[in-house]
Amino acid sequence: MTLAATSPVCSLSEDIDNSPYISTGPVLDRKICEGIRRRMVLECCKWDPQVEDVSVLQPFPLLLRRSQWRYLAAQAEALAREVCAAEGALLERPDLLAELAVPRRLAHCILRGLQSPQSFAADARVMRFDFHPTPTGWRISEVNSDVPGGFSEASEFTAMMSEHCYGYVPAGTPGPALADALVRTITLHGGGPCALVCAAGFMEDLQVISYLANLLRRRGVEAHLGNPRHLRCDRGKLVMEVGSETVPLSLVVRFHQAEWLSQKSHASIVPYLLGDSDTPVINPGYAMIGESKRLPLVWDDLGLEMEAWRRLLPETRDPREAPWLRDSGWLLKTAFCNTGDSVSSPLTMPRRQWIRAAADAMLFPNRWVAQRRFEVLPIDTPLGLMYPCIGVYTIAGRACGLYGRLSRTPVVTYAAADVTVLVRKETA
Repeated sequence: MTLAATSPVCSLSEDIDNSPYISTGPVLDRKICEGIRRRMVLECCKWDPQVEDVSVLQPFPLLLRRSQWRYLAAQAEALAREVCAAEGALLERPDLLAELAVPRRLAHCILRGLQSPQSFAADARVMRFDFHPTPTGWRISEVNSDVPGGFSEASEFTAMMSEHCYGYVPAGTPGPALADALVRTITLHGGGPCALVCAAGFMEDLQVISYLANLLRRRGVEAHLGNPRHLRCDRGKLVMEVGSETVPLSLVVRFHQAEWLSQKSHASIVPYLLGDSDTPVINPGYAMIGESKRLPLVWDDLGLEMEAWRRLLPETRDPREAPWLRDSGWLLKTAFCNTGDSVSSPLTMPRRQWIRAAADAMLFPNRWVAQRRFEVLPIDTPLGLMYPCIGVYTIAGRACGLYGRLSRTPVVTYAAADVTVLVRKETA
């Protein structure tokens, strides 16, 4: 099969690593796509392969030059280092947690987690940085540092598609890479069972931890699924109630957003699940620091250069210090915006919805940020012009794979489609 690339809307020079040039490969045969979809559902825990009547697993890949992958990987690794530096610096300025919109009842837990020896779990720390193509190169919208997902799509779906795309390969397999890192951490802490927890009632989260649990079981680890109510602390260590048994844990994988843990129903387990125990938790509770869209507001107070972040993230201000009401070049988003759910602009949403968001930002500005809009370049795909988002995973600070999504609008939401991102093979 030949990979005749379509012409992108963006057309920066081929020899510039920062060029956001993205091409698409051809549409795969329908029977091949049906087989991939079936395997994703039955073998890889991809239980939501469509939104309404539309498949979210695209039948064609996105293609990048190898120099672009090297550029994105290097930027993601620099961004990850700076996130960790910001987390450490907050130990000296705990008062700034309020500026980040960290719920008050979680602030103490976050600080205890930073002070505790959680560095022994650093080998499995995972983040995902979302890059977008613009006329001036790649820009980022956020880091998913608290509970990044997409591992099955970025690993298994990508591998299956690459088998039919001669000359292009996956940039990595973040799911297996994370599983290997978790196994190393579990081994360091006795090699016992582990637990993977998510919020009850969210199938999209359950499928993530189910996929990771399957990978761990194939590696000989006893892995249990549950939610925070199934955990408790016993003499400083986390244990899980499994049927009538109490199982001591060597590690907990938390796929439960930290800010949701401020609910009273989780009060007894929150300190331990956010890192105030002898059991390592991935990701630690202080991962919500990088997740906060208000982090740029405290960079100067922390005395941090944040060179990569300042270069790649659009200008971000407190809503009280930006002209977003009179200038449509700004948009609003909440501090813990998820999958674009609170990205607000009069240019992209119904007037009534915009008025509600604007009113909330004026009443509670400490929960929001104003951010300069950047122009996301669409690419020409077999489905027409669509807007790509390229997620770059880091584990222990090293880039290890790509997660692609395509959206009909510049704002990537839960309805975005999953698309394989492949990188040109090395030439001899």
